[in-house]
Amino acid sequence: MFRIEIVANHSVEENILEAFVQENVGKFYTKYPNVFGVGTTGPRMGDAIWPEVNFSLVIWCEEEEAHGIERAVARVKEHFPDEGIKIFGLPEHLPQVVAIPAAVVPMAAAPAATVAASPAYQPPVYEPPAPAPDPTIVKEYDGQRMDG
Repeated sequence: MFRIEIVANHSVEENILEAFVQENVGKFYTKYPNVFGVGTTGPRMGDAIWPEVNFSLVIWCEEEEAHGIERAVARVKEHFPDEGIKIFGLPEHLPQVVAIPAAVVPMAAAPAATVAASPAYQPPVYEPPAPAPDPTIVKEYDGQRMDG
């Protein structure tokens, strides 16, 4: 079993669901209709400044269906390359996954896998953040004193 998550702009929701019908996949899913966040294509906050909103689909399926979902989403991404369509896949059981509080794991280092995840998956090694600079240190710039 795989857990597939798709996050995309509302403008392509119908296209993705139509592509699922064409591939005969994604018949059973959970939909989160209003998803806010910041991705590589910019913020989607649903407010006056960033009015766009994403949606998310979560699908649990077997590997064969996961590949069909991946093909369907890829076809939609070809037609709408700037709509921020993302697909993520995780196998049901990740070997050797260590629970680390989310507050200390940078998002870029969070465990992720593709639909074709390898059983040899190794979670990232946690490295604590660098200490904050000492605010009592006084610096000089062009002969002028600057605090902090």
